[in-house]
Amino acid sequence: MGLINGVPAHVLLVHAMVVLVPLTALALVVCAVWPQIMRRFGVFLPVLALVTLIAVPLTTDSGEWLQERVPETSLVERHTGIGDELLPWTVGQLVLAAAVWFVYRGAEATAASVRRFTHRRAEATASPVTSSVRGSAPAVGTRVRVVAVVLSVAVAAGAIVQVYRVGDSGAKATWQGRISSTSGQG
Repeated sequence: MGLINGVPAHVLLVHAMVVLVPLTALALVVCAVWPQIMRRFGVFLPVLALVTLIAVPLTTDSGEWLQERVPETSLVERHTGIGDELLPWTVGQLVLAAAVWFVYRGAEATAASVRRFTHRRAEATASPVTSSVRGSAPAVGTRVRVVAVVLSVAVAAGAIVQVYRVGDSGAKATWQGRISSTSGQG
């Protein structure tokens, strides 16, 4: 990918990364911690993670195009290397987003089935024991939730740190030595 309206596409796509990766990370952690929010997000969580994942190679490819057109420096090389390390973090975000969605979706489907079953049994028998079960539903196991939360926090933090590292190295490659500490206007 080359230019968009005369501006290198990489410069524009980088802004998408700066927004999408942390947004996906935040959504992932919030959904893993609070199942009620996961129910509201629904399939949007893994879709957001997929869009983020797709944007990474587009940004990387546009960066490689730009790299061929700027002077080769150690800062540019460093930025390129660090940029290549973002993809595994966004793959992790997608995998966890899909897992969190699937687990909570499965729990919701199971809960709905149990509610239907207990409701039918309660109506058929009208016993006080079954009517007290009517509102209960199995939740996602505590261990599964803890693992989901811990992994989500770890991958989210790693992805955010990596976006920072990529951006910092890119800013240094672009601007280091080009800005004066004194104003050029007089």
